[in-house]
Amino acid sequence: MTSPDSPTAGAPNSGRPMSHGRASDTPPHRYTSGLAAKIELRWQDRWESEGTFEAPNPVGDLAGPAGADLPDDKYFLMDMFPYPSGAGLHVGHPLGYIATDVVGRYRRMTGANVLHALGYDAFGLPAEIYAVETGRHPRETTLENMTTMKRQLRRLGLAHDPRRSFATIDPDFVRWTQWIFLQLFNSWYDADQKRARPIDELIERLGTADPEVVDQHRLAYVDESPVNWCPGLGTVLANEEVTAEGRSERGNFPVFKRSLRQWKLRITAYADRLIDDLDRVDWPASGKLMQRNWIGRSHGAEVAFPVAGSDVTIEVFTTRPDTLFGTTYMVVSPEAELVDRIVADAWPDDVDPRWTGGAATPAEAVAAYKVQAAAKTDIERQENRDKTGVFTGMYAVNPVNDDLIPVFVADYVLAGYGTGAIMAVPGQDDRDWEFAEAFGLPIVRTVQPPPGFDDTVPGDGPYLGEGPAINSTAQMGGDSVSLDGLPIDEAKSTIIAWLEQQGSGRPTTTYRLRDWLFSRQRYWGEPFPIVYDEHNHPIALPDSMLPVELPDLPDFSPRTFEPDDVTSDPEPPLGRAADWVNVELDLGDGPKMYRRETNTMPNWAGSSWYELRYTDPHNTEAIADPANERYWMGPQTSRRPDDPGGVDFYIGGVEHMVLHLLYVRFWHKVLFDLGHVSSEEPFYRLFNQGYIQAAAYTDDRGSYVPAEQVVEQVDGRDTTYLHDGAPVAREYGKMGKSLKNIVTPDEMYEAFGADTFRVYEMSMGPLDMSRPWETRAVVGSQRFLQRVWRLVVDEETGEVVVGDTEPELALIRALHRTVDGVHADMEGLRSNTAIAKLIELTNLVTKAGTHPRSVIEPLVLMLAPFAPHLAEELWSRLGHEGTLAFEPFPQADPALLVEDAVTCVVQVQGKVRATFEVSPSATDDELSERALAEPNVQRAIDGREVRRVIVRAPKLVNVVV
Repeated sequence: MTSPDSPTAGAPNSGRPMSHGRASDTPPHRYTSGLAAKIELRWQDRWESEGTFEAPNPVGDLAGPAGADLPDDKYFLMDMFPYPSGAGLHVGHPLGYIATDVVGRYRRMTGANVLHALGYDAFGLPAEIYAVETGRHPRETTLENMTTMKRQLRRLGLAHDPRRSFATIDPDFVRWTQWIFLQLFNSWYDADQKRARPIDELIERLGTADPEVVDQHRLAYVDESPVNWCPGLGTVLANEEVTAEGRSERGNFPVFKRSLRQWKLRITAYADRLIDDLDRVDWPASGKLMQRNWIGRSHGAEVAFPVAGSDVTIEVFTTRPDTLFGTTYMVVSPEAELVDRIVADAWPDDVDPRWTGGAATPAEAVAAYKVQAAAKTDIERQENRDKTGVFTGMYAVNPVNDDLIPVFVADYVLAGYGTGAIMAVPGQDDRDWEFAEAFGLPIVRTVQPPPGFDDTVPGDGPYLGEGPAINSTAQMGGDSVSLDGLPIDEAKSTIIAWLEQQGSGRPTTTYRLRDWLFSRQRYWGEPFPIVYDEHNHPIALPDSMLPVELPDLPDFSPRTFEPDDVTSDPEPPLGRAADWVNVELDLGDGPKMYRRETNTMPNWAGSSWYELRYTDPHNTEAIADPANERYWMGPQTSRRPDDPGGVDFYIGGVEHMVLHLLYVRFWHKVLFDLGHVSSEEPFYRLFNQGYIQAAAYTDDRGSYVPAEQVVEQVDGRDTTYLHDGAPVAREYGKMGKSLKNIVTPDEMYEAFGADTFRVYEMSMGPLDMSRPWETRAVVGSQRFLQRVWRLVVDEETGEVVVGDTEPELALIRALHRTVDGVHADMEGLRSNTAIAKLIELTNLVTKAGTHPRSVIEPLVLMLAPFAPHLAEELWSRLGHEGTLAFEPFPQADPALLVEDAVTCVVQVQGKVRATFEVSPSATDDELSERALAEPNVQRAIDGREVRRVIVRAPKLVNVVV
């Protein structure tokens, strides 16, 4: 029979655990899962009833007792906003929550006022999709999901301040989300002062309130431009919500470019600050690089190419103006606004048939090609080596040599890149080379390839490396320019200066970042606090009319289309609520009929400011009282002179480095500019935790099968896995529904208890690394906690066995080494190594056979952040009243960290001849004298002259004869 503590107890291959409750041969007071559950639930109830983890604010309804001073040492830590999934949590989800809880509990024990709370990101596409699948209203299903998640997290024993919890769907939270949107709508970015300012100041500067003029400067504005249309989801998506494969992040549907009128946020105005201020925060270098790459700041030149025979000039941005002499054609994106202005009436004489697309006129060719391009995703357009395009029938003038170069429309150039047009230099670019070869266009090299590279054309293809400029000299009237022989950087600066002199170009900076597309054609999101007048101008609602709440719809399902239906148009569900859309309001000039916005905000809206609401969650007058925001998030010059403020510690997955973190930084900076917050950054320190991976199994069709139904068979050294008697292949992947390898926290609580689950997850490896889940290994953490329990409680009688006996000096020294090491590990977020040190100390105390209070009580306190329920119970049984949550974390005595004696090795001619114990403070002379007196050393010297004695105190003496 398998015992409850057996490492093989559980499911056949580490899927579902077996219950570890009381067995007939189990001592009555053993720490089992059953006893753990009683202890854990009791302490959770006590923490809640006593408000143990309620962090006091400086002012407001959450302020501490009147006259009580708040600690200057405050600590605000956060987890990334969770989405309340209908499936509840699996054991991978709590990894970050446990980590922040460990940090928070440790900080409380070091004297800090710790703010740790958890809310719920409840709007958005996932909730709506789940509601549509179940046929129930998203509010109903979301609230149920939140209830499940709250229960699972409470059972984990997280030290949250429950007074500060909220959900983005709460009317009061919606009100302030809409209020922040109005701050954006009623603001503009002053490029001279590099900050946002109220729109009234712009109106005063411009001398007009004409919305046709003013609306072009707002930070929130309506614009018709190319957007990412996803027919399969029935909504448009922000660039950040489209994968590198040109598909929707949610649902993996194809995404197409369409021109639509949508709300946008002018995040591009903050591009430089978003990049530069990364130097002021404590974030992983890889995360900073992801944001810098996404913003994509590039320095180069804007060059003007006049279109011959017209008044049109094509402006292009290039980071390589030194290659202008190699420009042999131009390409304009099919979506670019100027396309229709550069189409000739007829083909030029002797036009190459490859350029016409088989059309009778350029207009017909361009029109057909635009339809063709719209049916492709961005990734298909960029990665297709078979280049396509059509000639516009027009030629542009190369400003460095007056050459006439043909202008094409081609889909490998996207409207979102630069100006939507490029100067094509096939000699120095792979895609330009492929297009030039396909259409028979000239190729001119402007950078000298190195020896061994065939620099003939076509030769070895484009040369992408560095080298001196070649073929780059021109005489333009009385002005000549030559780049030949210059290295790239010098050639760039030379040609930019010349272009400026000629009026054909200027130095400039461009960005990959595009303004944030903020409209969604969905139901489950925050309504915009905007109405439209009879002229279709957007008008902000007054604060007194907030929040604007969603109407109840019998059919809230979005209108979706076939995934590849590029001719479809968005149909927002709110458009069906006619009585809600068309509303009579008095906005200051008498009752009038207005039309509400039928799009909703994306789910990123609520998560772009929620950190602020934790500081003052019930405030009805502001997003947060300035005193509360300043206390929890204000700048701390003790960290660095230019400290930007922000949350002290923020943990979450690296997948949010762009989508969430870029958006929240933008919103926060706008609020700072407008004087609503004192902090310039939302999160000072950021940490990306790894993932929990688990075994997954696929059958012969490649389909995943439930992991808990797989049976492991071992035959000698061979292991096979069977599902319904058929072999399956094993792999490891991120735990989730799609891989059918979920293990839930509820199963862990039942089989082992929450503390064992916490200790196991924190001991699996470094927090920032992904790690494989193994249910059968959890029992090792349970056995560790059982050993700690036995140091305090007799398993047979339940009596406390701790005494006041004086431990041996060796054990005292081991305790203080452990305290010192665990303290360093806690500061460095090394929970796994801290737990290893606690296990080692527990084993030493167990082996000593004594139970000294002076050793066991510090052990219990050090264990408290990891296994808080067990630690509280043991602390109580040791005779202490009240919680240990605020007990001082043990401190090491420096005198006891010094080793009492060390082993000194003596070598003669490099060979070890003796060892002896000495004081760590022994001097070189003492060690030399002692070494030379050793009998074995004397025999090895054998009367020879000692030429030199090399001492490396206190551990080595080397005698040279």
